[in-house]
Amino acid sequence: MAALSNYEISGGKKISSGKVREIFDVNDNHLLMVTTDRLSAFDVVMPDPIPDKGAVLNRISLWWFEKMKTIVKNHVISSDINEYPEPFKSDDRLKDRSMLVIKAQPLAIECIVRGYISGSGWKE
Repeated sequence: MAALSNYEISGGKKISSGKVREIFDVNDNHLLMVTTDRLSAFDVVMPDPIPDKGAVLNRISLWWFEKMKTIVKNHVISSDINEYPEPFKSDDRLKDRSMLVIKAQPLAIECIVRGYISGSGWKE
């Protein structure tokens, strides 16, 4: 399978294109988030995507959302492409790399976890 570095679809209204994800406005209450194969490091998008990276990243996210749903409600409605509205319904490019979600206000935080202390963390 070829890497998916950009996702466009006729009739889809893209509202955001981030380092890795494309976000489409579906209706008043829902968004479709598509995880591409773009590679980002240190806030720079690298020129060569990695095939299926987006599918793996999306499935990891879905796994965590499923594990955490007993603790906190999340925004995920479905990751089954057959349940998506048109024009996204049954688009095989979206399989394993997308999710239909509820529109929500994002909590703008970032957390970096490392298995070691180095740099400024070590100095402190």
